[in-house]
Amino acid sequence: MQKLSNQIQKITCYSLLTLALGLLLAGPSFAETVQPTNVNFSATKDDGIAILQRMHSDPCKLPNGQFYVPANLSTIRWGFLPNKDSKPILTVPSKSLITFDTLSSEGMVEDQGRDPVKFFGKFGVPPSAVLKDAIEICDSNLEHSLKTDGPHIIIGPVAVEGAKPGDVLKVEVISLTPRVPYGIIGNRHGKGALPGEYPQNDGPKPGANKQHPELFGNVFTFVPVKNTGGKLYGIVHTAAGNSVQFPLHPFMGIMGASPNTEDRVNSIPPSSFGGNLDIKDLTVGSTLYLPVELPEAMFFLGDPHFAQGDGEVALTAVEASLRSTLRLTLLKAGDPAIPAKGAFTEPFAETPNYWMPIGLDPDLDTAMKKTVRAALKFLIDKMGMDGASAMAYLSGATDFEISQVVDETKGVHAHIRKADFVDNRLNK
Repeated sequence: MQKLSNQIQKITCYSLLTLALGLLLAGPSFAETVQPTNVNFSATKDDGIAILQRMHSDPCKLPNGQFYVPANLSTIRWGFLPNKDSKPILTVPSKSLITFDTLSSEGMVEDQGRDPVKFFGKFGVPPSAVLKDAIEICDSNLEHSLKTDGPHIIIGPVAVEGAKPGDVLKVEVISLTPRVPYGIIGNRHGKGALPGEYPQNDGPKPGANKQHPELFGNVFTFVPVKNTGGKLYGIVHTAAGNSVQFPLHPFMGIMGASPNTEDRVNSIPPSSFGGNLDIKDLTVGSTLYLPVELPEAMFFLGDPHFAQGDGEVALTAVEASLRSTLRLTLLKAGDPAIPAKGAFTEPFAETPNYWMPIGLDPDLDTAMKKTVRAALKFLIDKMGMDGASAMAYLSGATDFEISQVVDETKGVHAHIRKADFVDNRLNK
């Protein structure tokens, strides 16, 4: 295995090494065919953003009673999901808090050279600012193919004691902290909302592989992060040298309860078990409800984001690694806290301000119809409305958002405003 930089020191469950780094300037990369403008890193404690290397090499219980899970060769799958044959990497009781050091696959996949140090080095990122879990995975003999696998680094499964098929796993997002001060937005040929139009080049050429990633012709835009007044912003630089900045809203793109199948399940399309939902509202303070298909639920997650626009039109949003703390709570079948009556068979989300029914289908129109039906069912079953009034309310007051159109199975979610139901409650 490649020797790591001596600037990276061993980290245990009881101590964290953080390296404060500031970002001043960066430019886009066009499949490594355009020389990017370098990032200028500095170790300024006031303005820098810490590099969060993993806290421990293996899953463990922390002294405060919480749990910790890193991304390593024994805790991850690359491009596919756990299934009924998978063994848990950790078993926890209901209501446990778990911190996951999740890992973006940017810099790791074949069309980026499967060498994160070299890939990010083209943007001026020093080896000490590249996550060593990414380096170790890429230095290993772990197989991965962009042709047959998804790109995502999936952590799990985590078993939740007492969960049975028909129950519901409640996933609360407690904290999301960037592990690095940069991310990547990817636009690949044949994918995204405008395949054949973007990227604007001739496409893959013969000989494209991890040794010659520039021949893929895919476009990767480097997004440095700036801390302004305690708020984090991503920056996109244009070819003319201008820039645009936007606030970060970190969220986990993939969270799910493992499907009841023996098949190898690609990590790209979301489904009834959750998975690659790519709903940008699932940030800190949000909750995702997942139907349980297997004993002990077998929770998994991956695909961390710093920010995303609804639709995710390029193919990816701002992909970057997060330290994610979640609370996993088991809701037994029939629990009034479940946002449905009877069988709960599709994911459902909520934020402090909204209830969010979700619809998934390869056809966007069908995904929209599924979301409307799920919203009607929620209003009728949990809020006591009749069907005609519920349909009228949804048409007059509820936004239906396109989650994403790039993950093979498209997603739509509704925003049912909680403030409109001041005299009614979910558990009434």
